Amino acid sequence: MFNLGWGILFVVVNFMLFLACYRFFGKTGLYAWIAFATVVANIQVTKTIELSIGTVGIIMTLGNTIYTTISMSTDLLNEKYGQQEAKRAIWFGFFTLISTTIMMQMALKFTPQATDFAQESLQTIFGLMPRLAAASLLAYLTSQLLDVKVYGYLRRKFGAKNQFWIRTNVSTGISQLFDSIVFCTVAFVGTGLYSWQEWLQIVFTTYIFKFIISIVATPVLYWARSFKVNDQVDSSKS
Repeated sequence: MFNLGWGILFVVVNFMLFLACYRFFGKTGLYAWIAFATVVANIQVTKTIELSIGTVGIIMTLGNTIYTTISMSTDLLNEKYGQQEAKRAIWFGFFTLISTTIMMQMALKFTPQATDFAQESLQTIFGLMPRLAAASLLAYLTSQLLDVKVYGYLRRKFGAKNQFWIRTNVSTGISQLFDSIVFCTVAFVGTGLYSWQEWLQIVFTTYIFKFIISIVATPVLYWARSFKVNDQVDSSKS
């Protein structure tokens, strides 16, 4: 029961930090948040928890909430700054993620000193099999680019401000389904770790949780869209 209550607080804190990042730093803050979230999501996903709802216990990984805020960031960029800015931010996040993966894999290759205590923990977190790392990178890039494309289409189709919820929920719903399928397929199919029934269950529960979070995030995005932020850099102070 603790995990459920703590999980609700966890979601709220994720959203508040996302809002603060955009409110204080504007468009630059959204770029920074995407870079930060891509790395943190892939660290959090290594932790598994059991979420008890009534008599039902659901085993899941962390990282879904902050990963959803990436789509929130690209939707907000698309809405306020245009599709090209959203695409640019996605590639920025991809560069951050692949750079972190490369640098940490290289760091793990160093022979640790005899009294070193960090190597084993770092190996557990960052020593992912190449297949898992590839699954994460491919799922992120393809799903986020799809999100931007679908959002852009819906923005042309439903351009009214009061239809923002349609654009963000439909684009996120489609892209998150694609993300779940791509990641689980590349990471697990053919490994013998899970049966097809278990694989489908993992895809379904992961997607449903992400989609619920995206719906809950809709008022947060409306609030963020209303912010008056200063995206101009004052070069006279430098």
